[in-house]
Amino acid sequence: MCGIVGIVSAEPVNQLVYDSLLLLQHRGQDSTGIATAEGNIFHSVKAKGQVREAFRTRDMRSLLGTMGLGHVRYATQGSAAKEQEAQPFYVNAPYGIILVHNGNLTNTRELTSELYNIDRRHLNTDSDTEVLLNVFANELQAQITGLSLDPEQIFTAVSRVHERVEGSYATIAMIAGHGLLAFRDPFGIRPLTIGGRLLENGQMEYIVASESLVMESLGYDIVREVEPGEAVFITLDGELIAKQCAPQHSLVPCSFEYVYLARPDSVMSGISVYEARLRLGNYLADTVARYTPMGDIDVVMPIPDSSRPAAMQVAQKLGVEYREGFYKNRYVGRTFIMPGQAARKKSVRQKLNAMSTEFKGKNILIVDDSIVRGTTSKEIVDMARAAGANKVTFASAAPPVRFPHVYGINMPSRHELVAHDRKIPEIAAAIGADHLIYQEVDDMRKAITEGSSLVTDLEMSCFTGDYVTGTVTPEYLAWVEATQNS
Repeated sequence: MCGIVGIVSAEPVNQLVYDSLLLLQHRGQDSTGIATAEGNIFHSVKAKGQVREAFRTRDMRSLLGTMGLGHVRYATQGSAAKEQEAQPFYVNAPYGIILVHNGNLTNTRELTSELYNIDRRHLNTDSDTEVLLNVFANELQAQITGLSLDPEQIFTAVSRVHERVEGSYATIAMIAGHGLLAFRDPFGIRPLTIGGRLLENGQMEYIVASESLVMESLGYDIVREVEPGEAVFITLDGELIAKQCAPQHSLVPCSFEYVYLARPDSVMSGISVYEARLRLGNYLADTVARYTPMGDIDVVMPIPDSSRPAAMQVAQKLGVEYREGFYKNRYVGRTFIMPGQAARKKSVRQKLNAMSTEFKGKNILIVDDSIVRGTTSKEIVDMARAAGANKVTFASAAPPVRFPHVYGINMPSRHELVAHDRKIPEIAAAIGADHLIYQEVDDMRKAITEGSSLVTDLEMSCFTGDYVTGTVTPEYLAWVEATQNS
């Protein structure tokens, strides 16, 4: 999971890209980068850490030009500790291409071998983004017959990328002297939205970003999403040209975007994230009522912030008081996306504090968006008991996470997942809860897709073990577990 943005404007874009990355900071906190194009010249700054701490005034002054892109990183391949793996990535041929990517490629071993043995291209990092960039650059080079470049050549290169690359990828690239390219994998697993605004001179300015909230916050109109398998090219003059580049394509967005990753004020594939979370709460309330004696619940409490809509609906539907018992320190990052188990565990108590007046002598129903490793959940249950709770029932707005996620979320190993090979009572014991309630898989699907004319199914592999691309093998999963750490 990362956040990406690309802008073609009539004015300098450095501040617009910076502001966009601030709005996407929830999608990645390991590192960040901005690149701009001033004619044929690229300017780039990237660093570890969050947006506000990464860029100085001198950096912003160096980012000249009216076309730009940016990235906030949450590492899923490579190492979060290596600054050279921060995006964007650059190659100088053909023309000069600089690229950012959100997602995760699942055939990097094969592609790395092809790039070296066939394409004779050198890779300097373990990042799958560098692999994707070189595959695209190589395919674009193969289409060029002279000095000129036309959109059809770009679209043919993207078609060849779809043929070679497996996994999830929402991608934005700048081609020096020509324009901005955005394309998405044939399943549309990771999000990518187009926004635009009309200038007084009649020219259009365009923005492409991971989430719609960026457009709304910066004064753009939402145009549409980049379709699965589609490529969109925006010229330096503001002309948008699009083409479907995948012969087979279908929209199967990642369910975790709606459960946890995206901001609630975004709309993805025509579905309001906030309203989807409210519906998740409605369905969860039915399950809670079915499995938990009502005398065991005095109050419902959310783990702020992503579970708040679901918790409000659970309380309303059950007719139980809703209370805010955990105070959140907003200056600590999102626990789930922090690199390393030790960092995640330490940050839980730095991020949350239980107010004893809300817990003392009460039977508490705690609602969280999901339970992944169980580290956060156990710390929260311990905090509730220490604050004086009588009984603690824990409810997850998502089903049990039992399988690795290989499409851009950092869950590489089954053995670190608290629900893997455990029954629900065993998971409850592991996190210290008196009762544990999970959302049903079918209920999650219905809650997210309800009323949508675009989305009929979701990528839910971490809950079901069914990988939508059809190319994820047991051998690949074993390799991921052996070579990657969360």
